[in-house]
Amino acid sequence: MSRSICTQLVALAYVVGLVDSAIHTCCTFRLSFCNSNVINHFFCDIPPLLALSYSDTFINEIVMFTFIGCIVGCSIVTVFLSYSYIIISILKMSSPEGRQKAFSTCTSHLMAVAVFHGTLLFMYFRPSSSYSMETDKMASVFYTVVIPMLNPLIYSLRNRDVKGALKKAMNTKLCS
Repeated sequence: MSRSICTQLVALAYVVGLVDSAIHTCCTFRLSFCNSNVINHFFCDIPPLLALSYSDTFINEIVMFTFIGCIVGCSIVTVFLSYSYIIISILKMSSPEGRQKAFSTCTSHLMAVAVFHGTLLFMYFRPSSSYSMETDKMASVFYTVVIPMLNPLIYSLRNRDVKGALKKAMNTKLCS
């Protein structure tokens, strides 16, 4: 990838994030709050904030679904589009060992991406009637803490030494 394309992609990510946060902030200004202003969450996210409001949050929910749908949808489409090019390149490889190693790398990355995006979709594409603060807190811990901690393990499972150590640890745990 050329340096200019990389710079444009980074700039696009920043612009999209800035526009998204600005629109959500403006929509939040129209909400009314009373009584408790303590968000029972690990960080100030949109769904817990909407749960605290006593005014109509329908517009905010539509904006949230629309923007998150576009952002996550574009992200997923970009990943699948890039992987289609990668798979085509892998299939053109002459070495079976090289193909196997490349597919192994792609599989571990796709697994990490699927877990991350699946959690995000679960978090933000639920009707407000099924919203539970405790479930939301657990899901947010999952995509902000657990998935980043699992990434090194997911990516290192390609390594024979790591696989051997994991099997040894599992056998030791099961036998004792």
